[in-house]
Amino acid sequence: MGTSWQSESGKNLTFSVLKRYKGMGVEHQFNINVCVSLALYDVLHQLDIPNVKVKWPNDIMSGSDKICGILIENVIKGQSVQYSIIGIGLNVNQTVFQGLDKVASLKAILGKSIDLVELLEMILSRLKHHLDGIETKTADTLFPIYESKLFRKDKPSTFTDGNGHMFMGFVRGVSRQGQLILELEDQQFREFGLKEVRLLY
Repeated sequence: MGTSWQSESGKNLTFSVLKRYKGMGVEHQFNINVCVSLALYDVLHQLDIPNVKVKWPNDIMSGSDKICGILIENVIKGQSVQYSIIGIGLNVNQTVFQGLDKVASLKAILGKSIDLVELLEMILSRLKHHLDGIETKTADTLFPIYESKLFRKDKPSTFTDGNGHMFMGFVRGVSRQGQLILELEDQQFREFGLKEVRLLY
């Protein structure tokens, strides 16, 4: 889909997981993003990666550095999500990233190499935990946990809209449809879709 991920051979984890569903309504498909993000958060927190946050809609950060990207493709039939291809790129043992700013890896942060097979097993275990029974999990249960881990939440931040115009605002949360909720000037709240806003940091 035109998205690339820079990775040295044998240094990182770049993989996809196929997840099938039974009765997953399209209106709840952002719950998949939430569960995948929380699974990765769990693993990185367990490894003592500092200040782990979820940058809406699909990045995992340590401080102001990106360490992981998520790309989920849902296959929809009628009003149901049939299955998802969950793509994950995690910077593990690579320490040099040509031409990229604000990027880090687990090795760069922890000062030691990580066993890729053990790390993959940890991630798959947490993915299974969070995705099992996702069809019956409610947004009221999932979203408060997810929103508490949002990057730059409740902090004054600069954004650009789809036309490149800059504006200030506060990340306040994410709608049940997966749109970013921002508080703008005069206490106005607006929701933005994936291509409509970008956070500058």
